[in-house]
Amino acid sequence: EVQLQASGGGVVQAGGSLRLSCAASGFSFDDYAIGWFRQAPGKEREGVSCISSNGGSTFAAGSVKGRFTISKDNTKKTVYLQMNSLKPEDTAVYYCAVGTCGFGFLYDLNSSGQGTLVTVSS
Repeated sequence: EVQLQASGGGVVQAGGSLRLSCAASGFSFDDYAIGWFRQAPGKEREGVSCISSNGGSTFAAGSVKGRFTISKDNTKKTVYLQMNSLKPEDTAVYYCAVGTCGFGFLYDLNSSGQGTLVTVSS
């Protein structure tokens, strides 16, 4: 059973940084692409970033490109999202999920666990 636990959210001022972590268990970590999507109040879910199973390719949505960086540590079975130059519009609950990572992130909603809240104040 795929189990993913997101953590690392918090409150930060605009321009600040946060690093989110996604701890995986219950499945073969090396076999799956994993990424992040977010849900802001009153807005549709957005696939933010993802990384391929072997870590060789990544995707970042246009809204975060150049500011967010995704990485993975196979030893720790953890995926990270380094978020820099945060903006108030980045405020959302962030979830990690398995899925397909290519020219976008097609995430399996059922694989996401509890998200982590990121609040960016202006």
